[in-house]
Amino acid sequence: MDALVEVAFGPDPGRWPLPAATTADELWLRAVAAGGQGRYASALSDLDRLARARPEPVLASHAFGTRASFERQLGRHEVARSWDGRAVAAAGQDVEAAADALIGLAADALGRGRFALSRQLLERAADLLGNASGRVAIRLSWVSAELAMCTGRGSQAVGYAEAAVRAAEGWPSARHAAKSQVVLAAALCGAGDLDAARRVAQQAWETTERLGLVPLSWALTCLLHDVGGSSLAAAQIAAARDAYAATVAHRGGDWSAR
Repeated sequence: MDALVEVAFGPDPGRWPLPAATTADELWLRAVAAGGQGRYASALSDLDRLARARPEPVLASHAFGTRASFERQLGRHEVARSWDGRAVAAAGQDVEAAADALIGLAADALGRGRFALSRQLLERAADLLGNASGRVAIRLSWVSAELAMCTGRGSQAVGYAEAAVRAAEGWPSARHAAKSQVVLAAALCGAGDLDAARRVAQQAWETTERLGLVPLSWALTCLLHDVGGSSLAAAQIAAARDAYAATVAHRGGDWSAR
């Protein structure tokens, strides 16, 4: 399991092929790792195997939430909502799993333009987590930043994104650190600081490219293309963006909802 942890939540998120899974926990880790690389077909196959294994409720909650995150990444927020709802139900009294699932529901609500609901769900998750740190706390900062961006609170968005960056520095996941930089670049853009947004995005792109995190690389090239003014040629950025999208599609990511 240690090797899979290093890919899913450690320093080696781009490793491929992934180590084999022999337990339910390992199947979830493989799915998380493959999803981070944009290998959605592989990830969903492992989640299907995990479901057939009838995992204990907390692991089932994490698996439902992981499936929801894949749907959300591909633009299907309504489908994601149903999986996150199942994640909440399976979490029971486990505080971290319940908070994780509520954050997923908040992201789903945000994607459907239900900002007040998203805020309420984030507040519930924050109350559950308290001063806890780690993966779920980082996710809370991500979605809080995204909600702030969508509701015109640029400086607050930057604050949440910077909190995610700080939290990720104290956690071993290279993928979470990279995504925190992606969120920060987007928040800076939303706040009108385009120079800082470009600088953070270009640095983050170098990181995600090196780590093999194709979905995050795609998001960064979309941002850089939209803001313009990069030291890189616009045609180069557009070509990279389209290549990442094609790679995700080849690996089983259906972009039809976008």
